[in-house]
Amino acid sequence: MTYQVYDTTLRDGAQREGISYSVVDKLAVARLLDEFGVGFIEGGWPGAVPKDTEFFRRARAELDLRHAVLVAFGATRRAGVAVTDDPQVRALLDAETPAIALVAKADLRHVERALRTTSAENLAMIHDTVSHLVAQGRRVFVDGEHFFDGYRADPAYGAAVVETALAAGAERMVLCDTNGGMLPSQVTAAIDDLTGRIGVGPERLGIHCQNDTACAVANTIAAVEAGVRHFQGTANGYGERPGNADLFAIVANLQLKLGIPVLPEGCLEQMVRVSHAIAEIANIAPDTHQAYVGAAAFAHKAGLHASAIKVDPLLYNHVDPTVVGNDMRILVTEMAGRASIELKSRELGLDLAGQPETLSRVTRRVKELEAGGWSFEAADASFELLVRAEMAGNAPTKPFALESYRVLVEHREDGAVVSEATVKIRVRGERVIATAEGNGPVNALDEALRVGLARHYPELREFELADYKVRILEGSHGTGAVTRVLVETAGTGRDWTTVGVHPNVVEASWHALVDALTYGLARAHV
Repeated sequence: MTYQVYDTTLRDGAQREGISYSVVDKLAVARLLDEFGVGFIEGGWPGAVPKDTEFFRRARAELDLRHAVLVAFGATRRAGVAVTDDPQVRALLDAETPAIALVAKADLRHVERALRTTSAENLAMIHDTVSHLVAQGRRVFVDGEHFFDGYRADPAYGAAVVETALAAGAERMVLCDTNGGMLPSQVTAAIDDLTGRIGVGPERLGIHCQNDTACAVANTIAAVEAGVRHFQGTANGYGERPGNADLFAIVANLQLKLGIPVLPEGCLEQMVRVSHAIAEIANIAPDTHQAYVGAAAFAHKAGLHASAIKVDPLLYNHVDPTVVGNDMRILVTEMAGRASIELKSRELGLDLAGQPETLSRVTRRVKELEAGGWSFEAADASFELLVRAEMAGNAPTKPFALESYRVLVEHREDGAVVSEATVKIRVRGERVIATAEGNGPVNALDEALRVGLARHYPELREFELADYKVRILEGSHGTGAVTRVLVETAGTGRDWTTVGVHPNVVEASWHALVDALTYGLARAHV
């Protein structure tokens, strides 16, 4: 029996605070999940959410899924209502998906207090709905809401819910840690006790975990190790409260750590791309420190690590990052040794292996600058300029020489605040004076510098100031505090980041801007 990878990003994951998918967004996410190779995509709750009803209507015409089966989500029939008369059950059938997921109460306390019905009627609701949908040719999964909490309180009733769903024809009974309060040992113990009590193998069960104890992934892995063959999660762990089990971490752990091939061949390496693409659609910045897919997941900072990585990358990487579509990075900081500098330089296309004196100078220079507040771990472009400046014959040509600059801030009578910058520079032997206005001192400086350089360097038109970050360095206070500025510049086909540090924020920004233009022009002429 194969393993079932079940994604609920578009339903449960959409309950995360701040996420609101449009129908177009949902269609795009579904395509990405299919490319990742999941077996089931839970698309939403037709009949209850108009947007989801529209999604399923459009999905029938617009989605051509290669790996996944679309699933409509809904509830069992209402108490006291015949299944054939329940409009919500009818809406599930009208979605025309091959599979349907039903949420059912698995905790007797919820049955009596939330549904306000009897234990027997709840079991009848499960049986009637499952058997009706199966008779209509649908594959049915039943999500036992609050199963683990309910099983601890009343194991006999929890077992009865599972037996009823399976006897009615459910393909899987999914055990839900709805409150997210379980630990791996508790999940394993409940599954072992349940299967022994009802005489059904764990392969008929599924697992769905919330992350309130930060154990959702571990709980899911524990369930699979206990024999469960169906597991649910969401892209990047999106979901209500702290979220759901991160489907990417689950899949990577199962395939790479336990050797269980849960995805089609060639799909695992799409993980980083799909993770980041879904984050962009959700309008959430990708978590740089997320396991497997984060930009820092295989980033190494300490010199000791880099020394070992230079010999064998797997000495400090738990897996080869390329198998999930990621890459190893070496961070250049005050903790960096010669090995870190050498590896990072090689990553940027600069080989210092045969230049020990240059390597020593660069290492010494990095440590000196970092001691003064500079940071190169997020500013590869500034680091590359520094290395090239120390390498014979590799220093990029400076596009101009500064004579002076001046920035004025004017608060006008109408309330507008405008900055004006004037730069005096020498460009290829010519003295140039340029003035420009901006919505702030840094923007005005950037504009004035571009005006002054435009005639000599028309390629500057392709560069755009994409992001600007300012940080007051720890241990410095008041108006004399040391400021670090990071400038991200977008060019044709790539972005780059530069850094500047100074007690004056404008001067710090100037350093970062000059590096940004110098690096971009050097790249344009390669």
